[in-house]
Amino acid sequence: MRKLLFWILVFIPMIAFSQGENAIWLLGDQFYQFDKGRMTFDSTSYNYQKEFRKMAVLGTEATISDRNGNFLMSSNGVWIANATNDTMLNGGGLNPGPEVNSNPNGLLLDNANIFLSFNSDTNKYFLIHHTSDFDGISYLAFQMFLTKIDLSLDNGKGAIISKNDTVFSDTLNWGIGACKHANGRDWWVVMQKHNSDVVYAVLFTPDGVNTIVTQHLNVPFAWYNSTSLVFSNDGNHFSYIRYYPPTKESTLQLLDFDRCNGVFNNPRIVPLTSNSFIFGNSFSPNGQYVYANTSEYLFQIDVNTLQVDTVATYDGFCYPNNPWCTTFFNEYLAANGKIYITSGSSSQHIHEMNYPDSAGVACDLQQHAIFLDMFNFRAVPNHPNYHLGPVIGSICDSLSVGQEEYYSQIQNFQISPNPLKDGPLQIMYLLPQNLPGLFEVYDLNGKIICQQKLPPWSSMQSINLPNLRAGLYSCVIRSGGSVVSKKLLKM
Repeated sequence: MRKLLFWILVFIPMIAFSQGENAIWLLGDQFYQFDKGRMTFDSTSYNYQKEFRKMAVLGTEATISDRNGNFLMSSNGVWIANATNDTMLNGGGLNPGPEVNSNPNGLLLDNANIFLSFNSDTNKYFLIHHTSDFDGISYLAFQMFLTKIDLSLDNGKGAIISKNDTVFSDTLNWGIGACKHANGRDWWVVMQKHNSDVVYAVLFTPDGVNTIVTQHLNVPFAWYNSTSLVFSNDGNHFSYIRYYPPTKESTLQLLDFDRCNGVFNNPRIVPLTSNSFIFGNSFSPNGQYVYANTSEYLFQIDVNTLQVDTVATYDGFCYPNNPWCTTFFNEYLAANGKIYITSGSSSQHIHEMNYPDSAGVACDLQQHAIFLDMFNFRAVPNHPNYHLGPVIGSICDSLSVGQEEYYSQIQNFQISPNPLKDGPLQIMYLLPQNLPGLFEVYDLNGKIICQQKLPPWSSMQSINLPNLRAGLYSCVIRSGGSVVSKKLLKM
């Protein structure tokens, strides 16, 4: 037995487990001398910790980590911080104009910037961003900006190589959305035209702007709109909120999206309220539901039937000695498959939805569930699905990177520690693109000991096994038509 254990330990590699590019959410809206915090996500849970850093986040927040979940950089619309939370080389002076002058500690604009990474060059990143200016009535965005970052510079901390380059100019509403092109490398980035049904879809390659598609969506006009422009995890659906101030009507606009040519189609208009502004908007992990909220009500919309359910009503909670109450504002689908909701003013709590793929109140929104012990405003990270691969077999899946990095079979299945003495079992894997998986453990008699579903975007899990007797077990992952297995020795 000792010889067996020796050879198992020799040949089983040590594995570092973490999530990917969307692992970090920065919290804290106060000046740099006050407490702030961060949440670090994996595919099942999160870790919250308070920290001291210079960057505050108010409405605008972009963060990105590497594929192993190591924090790389962040931006609050005013400047870019590197992994040490200090100003990146040449990272100041974003979005020059009156908005930054009025809000030097962070822009108030929601979803106003987003980081893009490219599979072909791990050192090259883009920040797509916008600011706003007064047009005589209210505030609009007038440009989409591009800032380029090279992380190989400044001893690996990164530097800005070009900044505030205008991609295009027009009268635009607030908000930026992004979805991977069907080749699995490039990005479609979208913004709305003000007082119009026009949407701009810009195709970015590692070289910069490739194509700008301008399209009429055949939906009601968006007038001075501020909204999340969100895509489902598989990239097939697109959603945003349209608010019309003269009538105070809010509707959800739901469309299908072609990742190959950047074209939207099949518009569906879903009325939500006739007297309130809709703030947050997000898809459930499996894309069956899309959520939207006023400050008081949370709605769930079935993508297939368009049925609308009110799944939560604000419970009136105000934290003691805090005059600002914990209402609903922005929504964030995190890497652990849960949706988090911030409040519209400084608050010390955030809301947590445990089962967003479940219908009705079974989605289980727990109001003010997470106590931050510091003040946080409405900002959430603007994270696209960085893990989305090519549309395999599509004429647009023309890059070699698509065949190298994405696959139709389960890949790289590993378990650790092995042998297992106590504590959770860590598993690592790559599922077939866009497909969920199922993890199972069997004893030597073929009896199932445990099962756990694996989300399609995940690549690792921490599994709490039941009390097992010492012996040999079989760990299996199933996804699509692919099955892989590993032997596990329990001490």
